[in-house]
Amino acid sequence: MNPKNKWTLSAQLAKPNEVSIRIYDATGAVVRALLLGHQPAEIYQSRSRAAYWEGRNDAGEPVASGICFYTLTASEYTATGKMRIRK
Repeated sequence: MNPKNKWTLSAQLAKPNEVSIRIYDATGAVVRALLLGHQPAEIYQSRSRAAYWEGRNDAGEPVASGICFYTLTASEYTATGKMRIRK
């Protein structure tokens, strides 16, 4: 696996929440769903505590190079961003 395809997302939860991250390709199709479950209020900044995605889809296959989008959901809070996958 190319280390360029590994991705971490730092976040801060003000209160305990169910947390999920969905990763989408450029067409809007879900590539991977990371269901992180109930997480305590905390700053998730260190590599060991941040959400981690290894650049593979739900079937375990490497995703293609290009732009992907992610949506982080924690209860009523939602944030969306984009990332570049390079091989």
